[in-house]
Amino acid sequence: MVDLGEMPSPLHCRVGKAQRAHTLLAWARCALPTLLLVIASAQAQTYPTRPLRIVVPYAPGGGIDFVGRLTALQLQPLMGQNVIVDNRPGAGGIVGSDVVAKAAPDGYTLLAVPISHAVNVSLTSKMPFHPEKDFAPIVHIASTANIVLLHPSVPARNAAELVKLARARPGELTFASGGTGSSTHLATELLKMLAKIDLLHVPYKGGGPALTDLIGGQVSMYFASLPAAAPHLKSGRVRALAVSGKQRVATLPDVPTVNESGVPGYDFIGWYGLLAPAATTAAVLARLNAEANKFIKTKEFSDRISADGAEPAGGTAEAFGALIRADIVKWAAVVKHAGLAGK
Repeated sequence: MVDLGEMPSPLHCRVGKAQRAHTLLAWARCALPTLLLVIASAQAQTYPTRPLRIVVPYAPGGGIDFVGRLTALQLQPLMGQNVIVDNRPGAGGIVGSDVVAKAAPDGYTLLAVPISHAVNVSLTSKMPFHPEKDFAPIVHIASTANIVLLHPSVPARNAAELVKLARARPGELTFASGGTGSSTHLATELLKMLAKIDLLHVPYKGGGPALTDLIGGQVSMYFASLPAAAPHLKSGRVRALAVSGKQRVATLPDVPTVNESGVPGYDFIGWYGLLAPAATTAAVLARLNAEANKFIKTKEFSDRISADGAEPAGGTAEAFGALIRADIVKWAAVVKHAGLAGK
């Protein structure tokens, strides 16, 4: 005969099941982060298992195309996979960048970008992505200063004399750019804002035509890249006024900076970097950053990037993210001052 007093009641059974379910749920909650870390670690150890793609959001032949291709070449042996460059030009870099913003965040689709990545959000009223929120920074690859070139007919020998001349002849001195909103345009707009001068903008479809017209005397000045300027400086067809960064460049030690020669606080440094889609795992981003820093520190990379007028950078992903955030704020103010916002 069964002792009914020893039998568990239906209520007791339900409570027991509820406690067990609660215990299992609590265990799962505790174990999930560890499980995710194990999965991420396993992915990082096996990644990559197929070729990588670096999207360059501009046409072949420009500075970012050179940096993107050099990065792909250097990454290949380090990653143990082919790294393919995919040029996706259009809308000042927006078309190609949007491709990566919407790509799978698996570390196989990356984006090579210049400083315009931080500027476009202020220039364009309807962006399909946000330059910070929709991307994960990987590494700052290189930086490059520009040089202020004058036609020999302009009677200014330093930035202070140029400012004085521009104030005496407001709106008469002309400056070329590689296009409205380009880095060469905004570098001059920053000069105008800080020096409180009025210069007439003459936009061109690229830096080549702009430099040609400067040499021909159709425009007064142009913020050129160092490699583009070098042969013309030797010929004397243009004159170097100043370099745009806070420090002089090694190849032109006698040319002062804009900051030290008449416009305090002026600093324009272009940069190139590598990004991934925002949801890319920390382990994959760390692997990419580590491998990129390896080749950035090599003499081979330094020599090749220097030949294009740039300097190797490197560093943490966090530092590159901070640079992007700072430039978004900085160039928003310049774009607004120049009346270019939301064009």
